[in-house]
Order: sequence, then structure tokens, then C-alpha cells
Amino acid sequence: MGTAHEGSAGVDRRHFLATAAATAAAIGGSGTFAATAAGHGDRGGGGDHGHGGWDRIPRDRISVQLYTLRDQLAIDLQGTLNALGQIGYRRVEHAGFVGRTVTQFKAALDAAGLRATSGHVGIPQPFNAEAWSASLRDAQTLRSSYIVVPFFGIDFGTGAVVRDRATWSAFARDLNRAGQMARKAGLQLGYHNHNWEFFRLTDDPSRTAFDVLIEETDRRLVHFELDLFWCFRGARDPVDILDRIDGRVQQYHVKDLRQDGGFEDVGAGLIDFARIFRTQAVAEYIVERDDAGTPPRTPAQAIDTARVGYQYLANLSLRR
Repeated sequence: MGTAHEGSAGVDRRHFLATAAATAAAIGGSGTFAATAAGHGDRGGGGDHGHGGWDRIPRDRISVQLYTLRDQLAIDLQGTLNALGQIGYRRVEHAGFVGRTVTQFKAALDAAGLRATSGHVGIPQPFNAEAWSASLRDAQTLRSSYIVVPFFGIDFGTGAVVRDRATWSAFARDLNRAGQMARKAGLQLGYHNHNWEFFRLTDDPSRTAFDVLIEETDRRLVHFELDLFWCFRGARDPVDILDRIDGRVQQYHVKDLRQDGGFEDVGAGLIDFARIFRTQAVAEYIVERDDAGTPPRTPAQAIDTARVGYQYLANLSLRR
């Protein structure tokens, strides 16, 4: 299951924004967002799992999810990519090829001095090794390091969420198969969370879908791209998750949270990112804002979101 740019089913993720508003009640009112996002002090990870003595995040680890700029990219692909390069980005995470072939898309990235080190690509459902191999070949063409499954377990048309253990267990097996193939292709497979993975399973209320994914995927084959916004929207502190799955998070989606539970430019919302980043350093810090360019915001404002996010991460102090 995927979106028009993230997978094979062709569902537009904009439908998700309306669905997300309805799920806010699952974790209570805006006061819950504020208290959870602010945290309760710096627990820290220590040793090799902390920020490694950095005072700042290395700029070459800062990326942006191109879904943030989807409308602007559709208007002017090369100009938008050039603008990202001028901001300072050297890596991006793609969300499809904006109507181009993978070769054409890579040429546009090359011209802007960018590399798609990661990409969102859905696993075929039911699993199809031949189709997945084609996705891996595209990732190799782009010289990517990571290929990330953007989501699973929601019907965007109805908002219905999969909450039975058997379905999530079967998906975990697919992730392991896909991860094994990715490793053979020289890539690392990740899974990107939203908030519904943290809902209680109806047939096993002691567990969540995220529990199933942690327990039933092979840590050698599947890592997690932790979306920090959606952790809080799922009433989970990312620091607790990092402590639990020590070393399995290799990428962050750095996305900020408004008091009312909506999206905000990175650094302008409630989330204490330094506290999280001091707990564990990762390979990529990926700026994203799901509603950038969606009315009443204009496509051009997506560039501002990308600029604000890059500057915030490049200048964020990690000193205690």
C-alpha cells in the first residue's frame, strides 16, 4: 500500500491529513501534545549512542524529504532542486520521480549538486520479488544508501487502520524478505512510522503494531526511520523508543508540532529536538513538513520550510 509518489497503490497522502485530525483524540487534547513534546529533562543515551561529542549536527547529514516540496517540484523541478542546493543541502530523500524516469530525475539532482541518498518506496502487496527488484535497481541508479517503506496499515479512503496482529506479522515477514533483497543490492531497508502503529491491537490489546515490527523484523535487515512528529502524535516519547530499540534508528524525520497537533516548520513548534538528538546520533536528519504547499500555504512557502529546517539543524547546539 502506498501513495501516488511513495508506493504502488496510487493513493494521495493528502487524504491522510484529514484522517490525522480525526485520530488526534486518541492521545487527548493539545495539552498532551505540549507536555509530551517538551519532555521531562534530558535523559541522554551516553557513550557511542549519544551525539558523539558533536556541538552541531554535521551539515552533510542534513537532508530534506522532497514530499515537502511536491507542488513546487511539479511546477519547476530543476529550479526547486537548485534552490535546495543553494540553501546548503547536499542530500535529499525522494518521494518518487516527479513524472520523470529515474535517469532523468538523477540528472536533475546531479545538475543541482544533490544526491538522493534515501527514497520512500512501498513494498508490493502482496509481495512481489520482481517488482521489488525493479525498485532496488532504481535506488542503485540513484546511488542511494537507504530505501524506506513510507507506511503500512491504513486505508486512506476510509481512514480505517489495520489493528490485528496477523496482518502486521505478515507485513513484518515481507519487510524481512525485502530487507534481505535490499542488503544483497547494497542498500539498507527502513520503515517510516506514523501514529497508528502505536494504537493498541484489537486482538492483542497488550501489543501495538510497532511492538510487532520491533519484535518480528530482523534488526540486521530492517531499521527504523523515526518520524518524531508522529511519535508524539501517537503519544510516544522518541527518547523512550530510542532506549528500547537501541541502535535500530538510522534516520530521523525532523518534523515539528504545533500546540493544536498540526504541522509546523522545524524549530518553531513544541518539540525539543536537541534532547532527542543527544540521545542518539543517526546517519540522516531529514526535514519534512507534510502540509507545505497545501492551501492556504503556497508551493513557494515549501522552499521557506526547507530553508528554515536546514538553518535550524545546522545551528542547533547539542551541548548539554
